[in-house]
Amino acid sequence: MAGRTKRAALVLSQDQEVMLRRLAGSRTAPAREVERAKVLLGYAAGIPITDLARQIGVSRPTVYGCIDKALAAGVQTGLKDAYHRPHEPEIGDEARAWVVSVACTKPTAHGLAAELWSIAGLARFVADHAEAAGFPRLAHAGKSTVWRILDEVDIKPHKIAYYLERRDPDFDRKMHEVLMVYRDVSIHEGAVDPDRPDPIYTVSVDEKPGIQALGLTAPDLPPVPGKASAIGRDYEYVRHGTVSILAGIDLHSGHIFAAVEDRHRSLEFIGLLRRLDAYYPPEAVIRVVLDNHSAHISRETRAYLATRPGRFEYVHTPKHGSWLNLIECAFSKMARTFLRHIRVDSVDELKARIVAGIAEFNDAPVVFRWNKFDLGLV
Repeated sequence: MAGRTKRAALVLSQDQEVMLRRLAGSRTAPAREVERAKVLLGYAAGIPITDLARQIGVSRPTVYGCIDKALAAGVQTGLKDAYHRPHEPEIGDEARAWVVSVACTKPTAHGLAAELWSIAGLARFVADHAEAAGFPRLAHAGKSTVWRILDEVDIKPHKIAYYLERRDPDFDRKMHEVLMVYRDVSIHEGAVDPDRPDPIYTVSVDEKPGIQALGLTAPDLPPVPGKASAIGRDYEYVRHGTVSILAGIDLHSGHIFAAVEDRHRSLEFIGLLRRLDAYYPPEAVIRVVLDNHSAHISRETRAYLATRPGRFEYVHTPKHGSWLNLIECAFSKMARTFLRHIRVDSVDELKARIVAGIAEFNDAPVVFRWNKFDLGLV
């Protein structure tokens, strides 16, 4: 019998013995490699096969197989599984490619209601349509099989990776113009410059729509020392409506012009322009950084601008470039301060709270500056 065949002694070098002892004591290495390291160490130390199998908790054939591989091809080979493939894979490359091609389409393209594939849904579809597609073996494929096929090519049809399509062909030019304005403001800290015939005041303008007037369903509970460390609030709330903030910030002084409206149409935007017109000296040019919202360029707005020729100068941010407008810094500050966790009893109260919060900002104005001009554009 093979188990009674006389086997040669296994002689380990010092490095091999150190490696095997480290592997035999490892808690993270695969269990079968740890067992085989113990087998080789015990056999090299002269422990009988039967005693060795009993100590490690494996069968005698397992011990013989490990020793035979080590004696024939070395210690490293004795630690590893012999590679073998008993038969050719039953799911060929064409079948795998078909599964991947289906995963790269949407379920709606096949008459299903789902927007994205789940692995279970994709597996059902593959099983139902495999024979018609000429891949009968896939008719019995389950979720794990489909998952392995997709994992090989790193396809995850159940996930969405968002991107932003640059739809404005003049994005770079418009960004360049906006940054040139900001650099001009940083160079000429005041609006009045001896080299200019008229002072130029720069104002960043935008809207913050959809601010919800949320009300309490039960009174807030104050903190109690030793009992409650935070304000207690009922999870439920009441919706009273929404408002929009139309605002502009003077990039020289940090002063914020704002109106809180139920809507943000041309009528409300023109009202903001009138406030700017009344605030600044009549001989000044008001340079307005803004986006292409319909209210900014509507027929009604253009008609008002025509009554004030040379008074306003538009600098448009590119589409999907709202981050270039410094008024967004003021909106972010509002969201992080007085708008955060706000609860009111009515829309009118929300408007009053917003107006009060902006007045507090104007009591201690902050001048926002665009400090990075190293974009290769200016």
